[in-house]
Amino acid sequence: MMEGNNGFGRLDNASTSEGKPPHPRSPSYALQSPNGDGVLKPCKKSLVRHPSLQVKSKALDIAVGNGHGAENLGAEFIPIVRSGAWADIGIRTSMEDVYLCVDDYGVKNFADGPNAFYGVFDGHGGKHAADFACNHLPRFILEDEDFPGEIERVVSSAFLQTDTAFAEACSLDSALASGATALVALVLGRMLVVANAGDCRAVLCRRGKAIEMSRDHKPMCNRERRRIEASGGSVYDGYLNGQLNVARALGDWHMEGMKGADGGPLSAEPELMTADLTEEDEFLIIGCDGLWDVFRSQNAVDFARRRLQEHNDPAMCSKDLVDEALKRKSGDNLTVIVVSFQSNPPPNLIIPRARVRRSFSAEGLRELQSFLDSLGN
Repeated sequence: MMEGNNGFGRLDNASTSEGKPPHPRSPSYALQSPNGDGVLKPCKKSLVRHPSLQVKSKALDIAVGNGHGAENLGAEFIPIVRSGAWADIGIRTSMEDVYLCVDDYGVKNFADGPNAFYGVFDGHGGKHAADFACNHLPRFILEDEDFPGEIERVVSSAFLQTDTAFAEACSLDSALASGATALVALVLGRMLVVANAGDCRAVLCRRGKAIEMSRDHKPMCNRERRRIEASGGSVYDGYLNGQLNVARALGDWHMEGMKGADGGPLSAEPELMTADLTEEDEFLIIGCDGLWDVFRSQNAVDFARRRLQEHNDPAMCSKDLVDEALKRKSGDNLTVIVVSFQSNPPPNLIIPRARVRRSFSAEGLRELQSFLDSLGN
């Protein structure tokens, strides 16, 4: 289903089992706790992490340094945020993806440009974990007293809080057992923050060039393999403990040997990347792995850029990407969000021609000189 939105209240996210996702500032946003004692509350911030997990925020060479807060966003460029999304069940028998587009996130005392939240949650083994993350993770971020001043710590903590809260929900209702990869992107002023746990991917288009704002967490990646083995797990035939083809995810507490009170080989810890948006930044593509199975990052940027030049509509562009992925025989659910940072469509790029340097051989010079001499006679 296609979505173009200018505010949370207008979004109709048909990929969730409940239909329209609740507003994070509304009293009805929090789910009722399974034991019926009231509203499910955020977990304590003192979360236990396995020693092998090192929380790091990767600042790209296009980004400002780590640990910056909202006060450092600057005012050189203020993006104009427009977003749209499209989801399709594909060839699967059930739809386990969930997405969320919020162009106005409702950050208190934040007036310097946009404050927006976008998320894709790709469920496996059921949709409950994806729905739970979509309903709770945005609220855990927004309600943290240190947000947006300590953005990176708050976002990392929200992933872990969501994972722990879902474990508690599953302990009370085993039917909820499932897992989900998660990628969220926040736009605060001109700062872009992307947090990823799993194999969804976010790609920034900077003047036609694809800049990957996340890294796919596959068990076969050397970095993930080392973390998995240090946590007591193993990688067999490309799968974590021979069971999962992702190295990080929310949920999956029901799977033996994956997670525990002291950590485990399957991590819910997100990897963060930040970038300061500039006039050259045109749009961001967020997609589940079903998109990236058939698109390379630069290929997706080139495709989306041409479409935005034609109609300048992020929602239609999302649909175009999904339709093309289906044509390319993607075998998974498909969910795509496109976030534009400019009001105008991407400009045509003028590539300067390289100067062609020509030279004559000695023999050629002699023949030319002979020809010129003959003209004078």
